[in-house]
Amino acid sequence: MTTGAYSPEEFLIATVTRLLPERGNAAIGAASPIPGAAALLQRELTGGAFRVSLIHGVTNNPFTDGGRELFDAAGQGRIDVFFLGGVQIDGQANLNLVGTGDYPAVDRRFPGSFGSAYMYFTVPRVILFRPEHTRRVFVEKVDFISAPGVSPPDVRRRGGPHALVTELCIMMFDRARARFRLESVHPGRSVEEVRDNTGFDFDLPDRVPTTPEPEPERLDILRARIGREVAGTYPDFAARVLGYRARATG
Repeated sequence: MTTGAYSPEEFLIATVTRLLPERGNAAIGAASPIPGAAALLQRELTGGAFRVSLIHGVTNNPFTDGGRELFDAAGQGRIDVFFLGGVQIDGQANLNLVGTGDYPAVDRRFPGSFGSAYMYFTVPRVILFRPEHTRRVFVEKVDFISAPGVSPPDVRRRGGPHALVTELCIMMFDRARARFRLESVHPGRSVEEVRDNTGFDFDLPDRVPTTPEPEPERLDILRARIGREVAGTYPDFAARVLGYRARATG
């Protein structure tokens, strides 16, 4: 059984895993190794009841038509969990993936939305994952809304934000009130540190617990089984974080 230290990445993997349902289907992008590893760990923990699709992955990828098939599946209600991030995220869970500054004359331009708004509207449980927790990222109001966190009452919307995971804390999102609530702070962090590094207001419970550390059993499974599962899609991450290097062929 594993005891002792764990890496920051392993901590975040275990933390994300606890936010996932026991059944359902998660889709994870090609640039999301921590959410991908967390979803695969949840699949192991649930005996396969939780299904995982790594988009554009060499393994664990049931899609044969890339993004087109993913969007079809989401629109049909066959994707239960998705992960999104943003250059900027504000207190209403609006995401900016386009650029900073006054659009269209932005100071910095980024790759773009890549269907994030569509997935935000169609997937019931969208987990926002953004390790960097600074006021540069978590702003009062995003400069450009690539994907809105909430919609007017007359807009039919099945999907939306469920939770936010950063290097400092977990926040849950209340869609009815369009506000985040601090759920827990990570070991060694504080409410004051979260507040100082967040540019928007959020709700606080009377007592803010500490995010649980990874259980030894989960670390054992993560290190023994998940490395080879993620190596096909995230080889550098598998080697650096989970110590798994795929054997060379040929």
